[in-house]
Amino acid sequence: MSVITLGLNHATAPVDLRGRFAFAPEQLAGALHSFRDRLGGSRQPEAALLSTCNRTELYFAADNGRPAELVRPAIDWLAAHGSISGERMRDLSYVLEDRAAARHAFRVASGLDSMVLGEPQILGQMKEAVRQAESAGTLGSTLHQLFQRSFSVAKEVRTSTEIGSHSISMAAAAVRLAGQLFEDLRQTRVLFVGAGEMIELVATHFAAREPKAMAVANRTLERGEKLANRFGAQALRLADLPAILHEYDAVVSCTASSLPIIGLGAVERALKARRHRPMFMVDLAVPRDIEPEVGRLSDIYLYTVDDLATVVQTAGEKRQAAVEQAEAIVDAGVQSFAHWLDQRAAVPLIQALNRQADDWRSAEMARARKLLARGEDVDRVLDALARGLTQKLLHGALAELHATDGAQREQLAQTVSRLFLRQTTRSPEGDER
Repeated sequence: MSVITLGLNHATAPVDLRGRFAFAPEQLAGALHSFRDRLGGSRQPEAALLSTCNRTELYFAADNGRPAELVRPAIDWLAAHGSISGERMRDLSYVLEDRAAARHAFRVASGLDSMVLGEPQILGQMKEAVRQAESAGTLGSTLHQLFQRSFSVAKEVRTSTEIGSHSISMAAAAVRLAGQLFEDLRQTRVLFVGAGEMIELVATHFAAREPKAMAVANRTLERGEKLANRFGAQALRLADLPAILHEYDAVVSCTASSLPIIGLGAVERALKARRHRPMFMVDLAVPRDIEPEVGRLSDIYLYTVDDLATVVQTAGEKRQAAVEQAEAIVDAGVQSFAHWLDQRAAVPLIQALNRQADDWRSAEMARARKLLARGEDVDRVLDALARGLTQKLLHGALAELHATDGAQREQLAQTVSRLFLRQTTRSPEGDER
């Protein structure tokens, strides 16, 4: 499925013209059915309409082979509602697909695309649009997923990016200071120590600058992995810190430890391994995570929570920090939704594989039952059953390997290895997993 957004808003059309495209809540169901009837066909698209004083947006989802075919009639349908030409409608509107459509929906729900930045009313209006589409029977699983994720992103934005929040401003200040030291943050490797709320905020800001690599070191690996997965970072154990410290250009630490966890000796060894290339370090913990003496080392730029407080000066800066973090949250949501869409595209193949496997299993079970009915030895029957299933499973891969050569065969061999030669691990109890 592909997701498409067709709309106009305060940035593309004046208020008088936007009024032509307004739909009252009681009109939405009829409009949605009218839209689907206009498109025709037996496999009608999912659809939802968002109509406010600042925007009218039509969201719809269709099979991957059809979205482009639907855009023109969708524009003509909306143009007819506003009593303007299709050409004029194309000048006033925007058409977004898949990732761009998701990003737009997330930004709208979060108040980032509103005339008044961060206004909360749009979220309720979007939820009402979803309820109307659901009642009309036009929502569908793809749009349901899109909007639920929109609401989730909006909630995170509103709870994590309150304008004027001291924590958010501190996080933004850390990134700005790092940007002053390093010419291009995209070439830096960043290590976060801890996995709490403050580290999450700072990681969100750094992720928006797309560093070369990020890692999260935490005492509890499971919690560290959860945060790392969100940002595409590596998860490390806190105990590994001394051995890997030299690999990172920037280190941000904020744990609940009562004693420093990064000592002078560890940083001196890291600098030696780095041949004294500078390191940017931020200690946001109270009490400190990094020994104060570290700040006296040349090539170390260490900032404490008090140092960052002096960087934050105006409400405008805090507001901009909130916007930057919100955009990073939206980016993460878009990536997650795009991954979900990709998985949905594989559903038909997965279903076909399951049907094939069921057919093989049924055939081998029927053969085994016949042998058992004849009085064959049970072990021989089980061996034949297992052999028959494995031969069926491997036949296609082996046939393709024999039929190809050169670079194509090498690529196929790598794929087959990943699928059939996966390594097994053993638990402490000795059982395979």
